Amino acid sequence: MADDDPSVIQSIAISPDDAVDAYVYTRENPGEAVLRITPPFHGRMRARIHVYRVDDAHVTGAVHVSAAEVIEDDVLEEYPELEGELEAVDDAEAERIRKRHAEAVEEWQERAADAIVDAVALEVDGERREVEVKPLG
Repeated sequence: MADDDPSVIQSIAISPDDAVDAYVYTRENPGEAVLRITPPFHGRMRARIHVYRVDDAHVTGAVHVSAAEVIEDDVLEEYPELEGELEAVDDAEAERIRKRHAEAVEEWQERAADAIVDAVALEVDGERREVEVKPLG
């Protein structure tokens, strides 16, 4: 059935905030966040943020796109790492480090929302197909 065939997808619409939030979530938490496209499939599809611990795409027929694939590489490289060993400092210093990191991530998120790529490759039946990315908003 064509509605279940993701090869008909020509473009995906994404919220830049969803893409950025998914990337940050995956970097900072034990689960994974992706941009999920669910059947029935059409030429233009909306990808929404989806968080999981076990990938169920093979059961649901959904297509998952990594947030790292829709944000420009040079911006990904600028993602702020948590500075220092929190265990080696007192509570007050650890709190200062966490606050600086949160502020740096927030600034990065603003830049990243403006750095959405024009196209992305989707994995369809073991093959990668390029589709357009249309930022919302």
